[in-house]
Amino acid sequence: MPEQQAKFVEGSTMRHILTMSGAGSIGLMSLFIVDLLDMMFISMLGQVELAAAVGFAGTIIFFSTSISIGTSIAMGALVSKELGAKRVQSARHLVINVLVTAFLVNAVITGVMTYYIPELLQLIGAKGAAFEHAKDYMYILLPSTPIVALGMAAGAALRAAGDAKRSMMATIWGGVVNAILDPIFIFVFMWNVEGAALASVVSRFTVLAFSLAPLIKHHDLVGKFRYKQWLISQRAIFAIALPAIFTNIATPIGNAIVTSSIAQYGEDFVAGFAVVGRLTPVVFAAIFALSGAVGPIIGQNYGADRIDRVKETLLNSLIVVSIYCVTVSLVLYLLQSFIVSGFNLTGDADVLVRTFCTFVAVTFLFNGAQFVANTSFNNLGKPLYSTALNVGKATVGTIPFVYIGSAWFGALGVLYGQAVGNIVFGLIALAALRFHVHQLNKEAAVEDEVDEGLHSVNMQPFCTHDAVVMEELAKNDELATEQK
Repeated sequence: MPEQQAKFVEGSTMRHILTMSGAGSIGLMSLFIVDLLDMMFISMLGQVELAAAVGFAGTIIFFSTSISIGTSIAMGALVSKELGAKRVQSARHLVINVLVTAFLVNAVITGVMTYYIPELLQLIGAKGAAFEHAKDYMYILLPSTPIVALGMAAGAALRAAGDAKRSMMATIWGGVVNAILDPIFIFVFMWNVEGAALASVVSRFTVLAFSLAPLIKHHDLVGKFRYKQWLISQRAIFAIALPAIFTNIATPIGNAIVTSSIAQYGEDFVAGFAVVGRLTPVVFAAIFALSGAVGPIIGQNYGADRIDRVKETLLNSLIVVSIYCVTVSLVLYLLQSFIVSGFNLTGDADVLVRTFCTFVAVTFLFNGAQFVANTSFNNLGKPLYSTALNVGKATVGTIPFVYIGSAWFGALGVLYGQAVGNIVFGLIALAALRFHVHQLNKEAAVEDEVDEGLHSVNMQPFCTHDAVVMEELAKNDELATEQK
């Protein structure tokens, strides 16, 4: 088995952030660009209800994808910490156990969602032709989301091992496959939105294959599955996964509230909002990637008791977020006419997209700050902080602001209200992060005065019993190898 190194505990933290997030953003952007091309191809068909259908379906599918993100966060936090503490056998056990858990959790939830697809679409305001097309789209794409859960978890394990390049290439290959199949299925076979959904399914299997293969062959980080050990590990896994899942599903819930609020103003506005929903992850891909890239850096340094480097990583991450978001917002403002014409948007859809590019996009800076804070909490043993922030933003940070904005400015006020909520909770997240870092400093100061043996007890994100369980899993694996 190759020796796994905790590569983030030394060297420039800014360099690690830029390298990891740069590689991650290229991979994510390849997938998000394909999603954007989906929307562009569908817009070229000249039927606004098709674009609206993808917008409605995407809002609900994002819910199941967010559950996959939650389990991948647990993978990254747990595995990076074990590698940082040089407990490689424990990391191998965690990888296979999280993979199994991620698949099962997502499969159960996806099964329930698939059964209630019509009701879910009606709940967010879909009706008429848009409802029918969205339903067909979801029946094809939604059942494949457990594959997304496996692919995301495997990619998180690669990043936890410091292998951002292979994690990036997996998503790139997925994007390439989708980009090739999209025009064939949509225009050649004339399958419309159903063709776009089928191309995405094939892409998801591609990402899984290219994520899992190097994790097994190159890093040898996938241990053998043992049912009893899997059961034992669930406490440690769900200590992070459960809060992370609730944290991430809060975002699509908030989006569903916004979508249903916009839907009352007509399909043109929904189509424009669908374009915004596909455009945002493309242009802000680096921020989405940074939130995933920072986790392993924080986790390894936290596992190695380098609180000074944890603080440095957080500060550098916020600097990167600020510079990037301001720059991208300026570019969107300057290119808004090209964006509108590229998607053949007219009327209300045109107005909504221009409003986003002019006034709303820059507020993503506060989203980015909250992403960094949430990732930090997940990797520093406070996942419930992330849950509270995201659930709060999806409810009290969305509903009243969207309601007031809608009452004052109509459909555009929905966007304004969501932006104000993002600003408020971005500031709250930064305040909470500052408080927690201060607490970590106090703990580190106290531990400097006592026996170093107590350090692992005080700084573990789980209880002492869980740390012992992880060591026991590693010993059992070594014992089984010796017996063979």
